Amino acid sequence: MPQEEKRLFVDMVGRLSWETQLHLDERRHHFHINKIFIVIISILLIVLAAVNVYYVAVLYEDLNGIVDSMDSMHGNMQKVSSNMAHITDNVQEFEIHMQHMDSIVASTGAMAAMMPAISASMQQMDKDIAVMDTDMGKMANGMLHVDQRFKHMTQGINVMRYHVREIAHPMGSMNPFMP
Repeated sequence: MPQEEKRLFVDMVGRLSWETQLHLDERRHHFHINKIFIVIISILLIVLAAVNVYYVAVLYEDLNGIVDSMDSMHGNMQKVSSNMAHITDNVQEFEIHMQHMDSIVASTGAMAAMMPAISASMQQMDKDIAVMDTDMGKMANGMLHVDQRFKHMTQGINVMRYHVREIAHPMGSMNPFMP
């Protein structure tokens, strides 16, 4: 009986050894599969990182283009604003000249007494000058409003340019990492 127990014990240890080796082989196989998956996922992550860096570089260039356009637009709006101020000044000077037309109307009144044929024409001229004076006043006010609106537009562009630069600033810090 001790021989049989030995043999049973040897068989049991043999089976246990065989199952342990089978388990180790299966484990090694699964580790190999996991290693392949990790390498593939790592390669995909590297490709995605490269694509993201490319998109950040493109975004940075686009934002720089937007800022340059905003700078150009700001310069052009300042030129337009100064031109509008010049036009407003000219309209105001024209209105001052129109106010001197009153003395001409008074002088032509004396001529109307001497020349009845001219009187009717001068009266019509007086009405036209009054309408022109009113229209020039309205035009001067309109030009002031236009000038104010251009100033508001210029201020809005300044704010937009500031915010675009604020957005583009973090992109500039990534410049050393870009290809």
